[in-house]
Amino acid sequence: MKINAKLTPQKLQKKTARVFELAGRKIRAIDASWDSAKGTPVFTVKGKYTSRGWTEWTQGFQFGMAFLQYDATGDESFLALGREKTRKYMASHVSHVGVHDHGFNNVSTYGNLRRLMLEGKIPFNQHELDYTEVALKASGAVQAARHATTNVKQAWSPVPGAPGLVPSGYIYSFNGPQSLFADTIRSMRSLVVAHQLGHALMGEGDKPINLLHRAIEHAATTARFNVFFGQGRDSYDVRGRVAHESIFNRNDGQFRCPSTQQGYSAFTTWTRGAAWIICGYAEQLEFLETVKGADLDAVGGRRAVTSLFLETARAAADYYIDGYSALDGVPYWDSCALNTHKLGDFTKKKADPYNDHEPVDSSAAAITAQGLLRLGQYLSANGEKAAGQKYFQAGLTIADTLFAEPYLSTDPKHQGLLLHSVYHRPNGWDHVAKGQKVPNGESSMWGDYHTMELALLIQRLGAGQYHTFF
Repeated sequence: MKINAKLTPQKLQKKTARVFELAGRKIRAIDASWDSAKGTPVFTVKGKYTSRGWTEWTQGFQFGMAFLQYDATGDESFLALGREKTRKYMASHVSHVGVHDHGFNNVSTYGNLRRLMLEGKIPFNQHELDYTEVALKASGAVQAARHATTNVKQAWSPVPGAPGLVPSGYIYSFNGPQSLFADTIRSMRSLVVAHQLGHALMGEGDKPINLLHRAIEHAATTARFNVFFGQGRDSYDVRGRVAHESIFNRNDGQFRCPSTQQGYSAFTTWTRGAAWIICGYAEQLEFLETVKGADLDAVGGRRAVTSLFLETARAAADYYIDGYSALDGVPYWDSCALNTHKLGDFTKKKADPYNDHEPVDSSAAAITAQGLLRLGQYLSANGEKAAGQKYFQAGLTIADTLFAEPYLSTDPKHQGLLLHSVYHRPNGWDHVAKGQKVPNGESSMWGDYHTMELALLIQRLGAGQYHTFF
């Protein structure tokens, strides 16, 4: 991609204001028309939000957007909406034992409400704070209980000379105990917030299980098996390539193979999976700055944890920037799907949502941009200013692209905010409009939410402030 080194958060303030102007209309339109009996809105078809039964992983985005809108604009009607819907619909997500999505659903709702109070954006209310914190504690523990072990006993690191971590277990996906998803790294937010609140998962014999340590264990296992570092692991080991899924033999914990649910293949990169890696590890690096070194000794120590997390984030970020994103920072849905070759060298030109061969995925861009900004901030604060500036400017460049047409949805009849998002290309779930050959022009709950989260982060940066999930 071509990074614009002249962009600043201040220069993007008009665009972020436009994002929230449009977002308010979209949130109200969805709330006015959505029938909760249909489940959760997931993605649009012909501009109207529809549901798709898999898991209810997007409801937290639906209501979390209202909290973000209040945060950005101060419009109390959105605060009231977020509170009401969270209270009415989100409790089942707190105790949901069948998914890997707690960081998406519960941190986006209960977490945002708690954060607004602690930041002084809403009046302090002890009862409401207690309510959100009990939900977040339970959510983190329930998520952590969805745990499987590997057979690995030795510490590992992609960084030469680094002490490494033991990739000994993971939070398994809704596919079952054999399945580790790249996506789940962002659900580690639920574990570390619960740990921050002093909570633990209680196991057999009243044994407390440290939630921070389990989150780090999951991150170490994800880095070892879902991310590639150009070190000859297989014939297609490109540094920064991400496998959506890793499969383990549950009889003995052995890693068996990379796989994918939503990408083109196990040996290409599903770009939204890579986006979760970039964003998730960057956020965890920020969180680790608040953790005492002694709290990390049992899992290998601060140096081992931070070096692994940082190299994982940088590898995936570098491959995004230099490997498969288009010139304007927007990727296609997979780094090398079946008809990608028909696009020619797509990295040398802007992404084309209306091409005839493979769809772009703007939601992957929105998630990645936030991760790049956070990674850049982290590196700059820790003495690597040149590298930090590169990632930070790359994040702003992507935002500059997304916060304008043809990605920003200005049509008042369209319920989505971010256009050209893709859900599940292999399953054919995405709407292909008449006269088009690939999906385009539609939106998703996660794309809309992360566009708002990205805009809020840039709004805060422009005002000399910062926004984190914790």
